[in-house]
Amino acid sequence: MTAIAQQKTGQNQKGQSKRPTRWLRNLNAKIASIPMILVALVVFLGGSVWTVVYSFTNSKLLPRLKFVGLDQYDRLWGSARWIISIENLAIYGVLSLIFSLVIGFLLAALMDQKIRFENLFRTIFLYPFALSFIVTGLVWQWVLNPELGIQSVIRSLGFTTFNFDPLYNPQLVIYGILIAGLWQGTGLVMCMMLAGLRGIDEDIWKAARVDGIPTWKTYLMIVIPMMRPVFITTLVIIASGIVKVYDLVVAQTSGGPGIASEVPAKYVYDYMFQAQNLGQGFAASTMMLVTVAIIIVPWAYLEFGGRKRG
Repeated sequence: MTAIAQQKTGQNQKGQSKRPTRWLRNLNAKIASIPMILVALVVFLGGSVWTVVYSFTNSKLLPRLKFVGLDQYDRLWGSARWIISIENLAIYGVLSLIFSLVIGFLLAALMDQKIRFENLFRTIFLYPFALSFIVTGLVWQWVLNPELGIQSVIRSLGFTTFNFDPLYNPQLVIYGILIAGLWQGTGLVMCMMLAGLRGIDEDIWKAARVDGIPTWKTYLMIVIPMMRPVFITTLVIIASGIVKVYDLVVAQTSGGPGIASEVPAKYVYDYMFQAQNLGQGFAASTMMLVTVAIIIVPWAYLEFGGRKRG
């Protein structure tokens, strides 16, 4: 018994002696990260808390701590402009997620076939992502202009009854913005998917061919499940870009016709800097923050919670 007790005491002493050294590992790196951590806490976390607190106030031109409860949120959800912006964001978001993933994956699958001039095609597809949203919006404003763009070209070929003016149609304007967003963002999705496909072991493809599994079934049943982390990361990147979409709308339509292409980010900007109603802008910002949290929390759980269980 005495020997066992001594052995346990020795193990405890070893464990205690190891603990300080574990905390001292990479000490220089930890010290160097302190400014970044402080910036994150003060700027990001502090700014978020500040926004949420002042969303319950009656702030106008300048912030002031005059609390009005949920009045700003009642006005927000009673505003037709906000409801339209949410509907537009939902349509744009769902279609953007679906088409970006489908088109990006199909392009990546084609590029993964070791085609000739792969680098050239990859550059062409990725090039739009290097442009700002303002430039993209202006380009597609010209392309979709009925007097200058696609409609004019096709009518000049003899199809005089052809109509394609989505940016001037309140029912279709959000789809015109969607076209520009897909043109710019699909190349990035393609590159991420291509990186995931290149990470698949060649032996898996050989085994699938030996077993006589069709190519489409190999992608659907084997490759895509193995690329789950790539899909999750891509979804988060696309979704975070969808929530804050602003430049594209301003450059193409400025929210028009009327308020038909309004989006939440533009609503926030207009109320904070043009209408000089900070309380209403803070309330809208808080709802956007909640939307981002709804996206980030499940992703963090799937990524880090799944790894812990593994």
